Amino acid sequence: MPTSIGPSKDEIAKLTDVQVVALAQQGKEAAYRELLARYERPVFSLIFRMVRDRETAEDLSQETFIKVLNNIDRYSPDFKFSSWLFKIANNLTIDHLRRRRLNTISIEGAPDAVTAESARATSIVVASGDESPLAELESKELGVSIERAIAQLRPEYRACIMLRHVEDRSYEEIAEIVKLPLGTVKTYIHRARHELRAALDDVR
Repeated sequence: MPTSIGPSKDEIAKLTDVQVVALAQQGKEAAYRELLARYERPVFSLIFRMVRDRETAEDLSQETFIKVLNNIDRYSPDFKFSSWLFKIANNLTIDHLRRRRLNTISIEGAPDAVTAESARATSIVVASGDESPLAELESKELGVSIERAIAQLRPEYRACIMLRHVEDRSYEEIAEIVKLPLGTVKTYIHRARHELRAALDDVR
């Protein structure tokens, strides 16, 4: 059971994730609250981009943090806490997509983005250069086509593409989050880009 005895809120706010998790593993309630404060919005934003429904994203976010709370003792500092957290969020979201077969996604950013700057910060960002098949398709008028193309990807491909181009995660981090070999992640992203390129040929 969480306890309230321990470092103050301000003291905990200065700690690293690993240090905060260590306190949470000791049952310190303030540590749980700090982790929630740090990651509630990033987790919600990632899930929302996957399911494109605020209520569903809120439910899955809540479920994610409940699972984190219930399994906090299983976390190992050998891994980044954020990767462990996103892995849980990703697994829950993928399971939901498989059950519901939801096929909508947004390139417009998270629903809580109230300014143009925050919308850009939470929208799909496609890296420039030869790496991305979307580089020449970033203009606003093609947005709907891009949304539809991404929506048709398998949930696993979609998750990898989102983590790569929205969360700007490395291949190694993605592999850790989706719990797949590094080679498989690279293959998924390559195939996803190929499918996107093929789907978007008609609007070039």
